[in-house]
This record gives sequence, structure tokens and C-alpha cells, in this order.
Amino acid sequence: MASLANRRSLMTLFSRPECPQSHRVRLVLAEKGITSLDIVELREDVDSEDLAQLNPYNSIPTLVDRDLVLYDPRIIIEYLDERFPHPPLMPVDPVTRARYRLALYRMEVDMYSLVDDLEGTPAQARKARTQLKEILLAMAAEFSPRPYVGEEFSLVDCAFAPILWRLEHYKVELPPKQGKKLRDYADALFARPAFRGSLTELEAEMRD
Repeated sequence: MASLANRRSLMTLFSRPECPQSHRVRLVLAEKGITSLDIVELREDVDSEDLAQLNPYNSIPTLVDRDLVLYDPRIIIEYLDERFPHPPLMPVDPVTRARYRLALYRMEVDMYSLVDDLEGTPAQARKARTQLKEILLAMAAEFSPRPYVGEEFSLVDCAFAPILWRLEHYKVELPPKQGKKLRDYADALFARPAFRGSLTELEAEMRD
């Protein structure tokens, strides 16, 4: 891999091809139409000396923009929304904005926290599948008939989409009747051109 110094003129994203945390960042990049960047895809068994020097946690995703290094996915996607303001993916109103941030936090705590176990041992995966199914059914019961979580497509949808895309991969099945509104919502997300453009080959194979 080329030295990071050779890529300094570009924004660089360190990503993993199957990582849902990386996927939501790639989705935001696609929605914004940001192409002037270098995406460094690292396999699970591959470490990067550049990443280790940049990020004290050596975690994925990590975004480098000139001298700025960001390594929390929620911070990264909000930064991208502010750095590239069109189209906006967060509301201007501070009260609604705070609610969206709370929704992002809850997704992190309630759903993304289960990802490692969903990919873990059979016992871990079984327990995590049950937890995720319960969370999704509770959300589906209150889901709006609108095509997105809010009035417009937002960072909340960008965070939700990678989890929904992986449900088959995680072997999480929603009952036909109770899960219909959530499936309709997921289909609307997956139909967006930016979503299709955000998928790596490995992610595309999860459902195809």
C-alpha cells in the first residue's frame, strides 16, 4: 500500500469491505457525490501501519482530511455533512437535530453494539439475533408510513440502512405481517442509487 504521504492531497477513508460501520460512512459519501477521495479497503486479517500511526485505537472506519483524523463513525458522518453541505442530511432546527443525534446514539447502543456477537460464536449470534429482532419489531410497530425515518432522507437513514441490508446475512427473520412496514422502508433505502453505489462486492453478495 502506498504511503499516506502520497495521498495527502486526497481525503482518505480506511474501511473494511464487510463492516457496517464503514458502510454507513461510504453511504454518506455516495449520497454527497464525493469522489475525490481514496478508500483504503482493509481485510479483517490485514493491519495498516498508516492507520496505526493515525488512530490510537487502530479502528475502522477512520477518515483523514488533510491534517484532520476522525475515527468515530458518528463524528465522521456529521463532519462529512457539514464539510459538504449539499444535499443536507441533518435538519437545521436545533430541536429536531438533537432528536436525530439521539436516534443515532440509540442505533449505536442498541444495534451496532450487537454486530460483533452476530458474527461471533453460534451461542453469541443466537442471543444477538433475538435481541436485534426484538428491537426491530418494536420499531416496526411504531414505524411511520413516510419513506424515511424523518421528513427527508438523513444521516439516521444512512446509519439504519447497513443493518437492514445485513439482516439475511445475520439470519434475522422478521414475521411477514409485523415486519412489513420495516421491509417497505428498507426497500426504499436500497432502491436509492447512492445506496447501490456504496456497496462493496462482498456487501452486494450478502443479498444477491
